[in-house]
Amino acid sequence: MPKAHRSLDWGFPRWRSYDSSREAATVRLCDRHGCEEKGECPAPKAPNSPERWMFCQKHAAEYNQKWDYFEGLDKAEKEQRARAERSENAGYAEAQHYGWSGSGDGSRSADEMRALEILELEADADFVAVKKAFRMKAKVVHPDVKPGDDAAAAEFRKLSVAYDVLKAAEERREWKG
Repeated sequence: MPKAHRSLDWGFPRWRSYDSSREAATVRLCDRHGCEEKGECPAPKAPNSPERWMFCQKHAAEYNQKWDYFEGLDKAEKEQRARAERSENAGYAEAQHYGWSGSGDGSRSADEMRALEILELEADADFVAVKKAFRMKAKVVHPDVKPGDDAAAAEFRKLSVAYDVLKAAEERREWKG
């Protein structure tokens, strides 16, 4: 008489380890031709379309690299849309101090990015590089160096405002951190 064999699936605790079933797991591959990575990042196929590409992180970053939310809008519409975005996302800005982020990882505001652009720096530039770039550019257009030059004075003011924005952001990060 054969001995009865009990399944290990009965009751609690579960005696068999999780994910030990024999069924094949469905994995969606990246939609980029030739890529064999897992496609976990959705990207729209067209504006206002529900259809999505599924990319791996590397190809999603490449796809979104030059994407401009405000493309095709005139300056007034851009400002209105940006203002609406800021007011709708105010809760996220309030909760920003909960983040585990540092500079260069998408944590910079639009103002900080514009300031970095004025100083001709990359998005991941640290404050030492900001200070160095500001000093180098300010030496050239400082009102003491070029007295009476209105264009140089305007450029110096622009550089000073950019530096102040980045300095305030750095102080906020140090205070939080």
